[in-house]
Order: sequence, then C-alpha cells, then structure tokens
Amino acid sequence: MSLKNILSESDYQLVLATEDDRLEDLSEEKLLKLHRRTRRARNKHVGQYRRTGAKKVAKKGARGQGKKANVKRARRAEVFEEALSRVSRQLAVVAHETAEALKAERLAAAQGGSTGPSKGKGKGKGKVGSKGKARVDATRANPGRMKYEASTKSTGKRRQAKRDNR
Repeated sequence: MSLKNILSESDYQLVLATEDDRLEDLSEEKLLKLHRRTRRARNKHVGQYRRTGAKKVAKKGARGQGKKANVKRARRAEVFEEALSRVSRQLAVVAHETAEALKAERLAAAQGGSTGPSKGKGKGKGKVGSKGKARVDATRANPGRMKYEASTKSTGKRRQAKRDNR
C-alpha cells in the first residue's frame, strides 16, 4: 500500500519533510516546530486508530477481527511514528551540537577573564569587621507554626495508634 493512498496531501507533505536529507539543513528551532507538528499528527492518527478499533470490536465481536478491519489507520499511525523518530533523532543530534558549542564558549570566556577575587589589591586582611546579626529562628515561637507542628505530631500519633490496633 503506497503512502499516497493512505495519507492526505498535507500529511504526505509532512512525512516528506521528515526525510533524513531534508532534516540535515534545519536549525534547532525549525526542528522543534517540525517535531511538534509530527507529534501532533502521530497522536491524532494513533487516537483515531484506537477509537475506531474499539468501536469495531463491539461490531465484529473480537479484537482480532476489529484489527483486520482497521489496517489503513494502523499503517498511518506507524508512518507517523517512524517520522517522529527520525525528527527526534535529528533534533537530539542538533541539540547536542548546540550544547557542546555553548559549553566551549563558556569555557573560553571563563579562561579569558576571571571574575573571582583579586589577589593582593585590597586593604583588608581578609576578615569581616562586624559579626552581623545573630541567626535565630524566630518562626518557632510563631503561634501558627506551633499549631502546625502540634497538628503534625498528633496526626503521626493517630496513624501509629491505628497501626498498633491492627
């Protein structure tokens, strides 16, 4: 069965756009758009296949008989599954290349100019002048917090008592 016979013109064009030779020239952004379109089409055809198959099971009386009557839709779903896998594979390759390029760029920028502390240029001896505020957890005395903690404890005790009574 030819693809032209089982796909609409727009679906056929979409499948042609997912051929390997056409995918090589696409940017990551265009691949993402194509991936989204292909995934939507695949989901549509898989859904139609499943729904139609479920209806035919009731009419035919058996799942095997329902599947035989739904071959065209199954083939459409398979075509789009294969197309989606091609696009996903190419998208992964391009995304990996982009990530490697960004990593190299960041490493080059980090080696070029350091944003770390300067050595020997400051007046101080590396110590902080004031100790700052004492760190005390003020939320423990909050009435809402106390109620929450009491509720949590009682819930745990109830749960344990329920287990103990089994």
